[in-house]
Amino acid sequence: MDLNLVWFILVAVLLIGYSILDGFDFGVGILHLFTKEDRDRRVNLNAIGPVWDGNEVWLLTGGGALFAAFPIVYATVFSAFYLALMLLLLGLIGRAVSLEFRGKVESKKWKTVWDNVFGIGSLLPALLLGVAFGNILRGIPLDSTMTYTGGFFNLLNPYSVLVGVLSVAIFTMHGAIYLTLKTEGARKLKLQEVASKWWMAVVVIYFLVTFYTYFEARYLFDGILGNPLFWLFFILLMVSIIYVPVGLKAGKTGLTFLASSLMIALMFSLAAVSLFPKLVPSLTNHDFSLTIYNASSSQQTLMNMFIIALVGMPLVIGYTIFVYRVFKGKVILDEHSY
Repeated sequence: MDLNLVWFILVAVLLIGYSILDGFDFGVGILHLFTKEDRDRRVNLNAIGPVWDGNEVWLLTGGGALFAAFPIVYATVFSAFYLALMLLLLGLIGRAVSLEFRGKVESKKWKTVWDNVFGIGSLLPALLLGVAFGNILRGIPLDSTMTYTGGFFNLLNPYSVLVGVLSVAIFTMHGAIYLTLKTEGARKLKLQEVASKWWMAVVVIYFLVTFYTYFEARYLFDGILGNPLFWLFFILLMVSIIYVPVGLKAGKTGLTFLASSLMIALMFSLAAVSLFPKLVPSLTNHDFSLTIYNASSSQQTLMNMFIIALVGMPLVIGYTIFVYRVFKGKVILDEHSY
């Protein structure tokens, strides 16, 4: 058994799970910035209130898995993206605090401040995660010792920023679709329109990113057309993209949310297939890239972690399913709500 490959897949699954679950949290927060009525804002908060902290477990688990399985990648990426990661944490902390503090004082100004913190604390991570992923696809400057040789502003290149914009658009669409599951009446109809508009933005930006990728990171296309996994993921991605507006128009919110989740998973999967076996490509020289083989822990460590994962992963998945079953249905506001 190729444990390096197994852990490449496991880390990808954890990051995909985080993107889907915390992705709609980010989307709801971004939409919160444009929500005017206080009741609608409370609905936004209570739609994610019971699940947002559980969703972030996937990020912690993914980070822990990356540290254990590919420690050199963990060290290099966290060194290269240090300032960006601090801003990411600032956004996540601000979002969490705003959920708890908003309703503590009956003041319009107080609530407005925390509404803005909640929105910005969702927008900032959505953008930064996309920019980080764009830099991974493009490659970052690494020398022969696998050390990052660039600075913070090297990360703010046009390609990566465009991927960041795509990330914001995807999460906003995803969040709008999630809110259609939690609302009804006029608000639900309005959110269906909002989701449709963001879907169009996603399609346009995704096409631009794909076109730009061919010139900025052409190595991702090397031999890809001969990979059956690429064609499987590509066909499923096209089906999921096409279904989103169809499902929204038909009012099938559950299936639409599933299609939106598949879009995110399949976009990520296509990128992973293109990157494999690289984890962090080197922009300086591809021979300096970090791969699943030259940046991994020992085989014994990978095996020990795999045994732990066989126990831990079902627990994380089971907990997630349980929480969503308990809190399924429309948002009902009462005195205990945010």
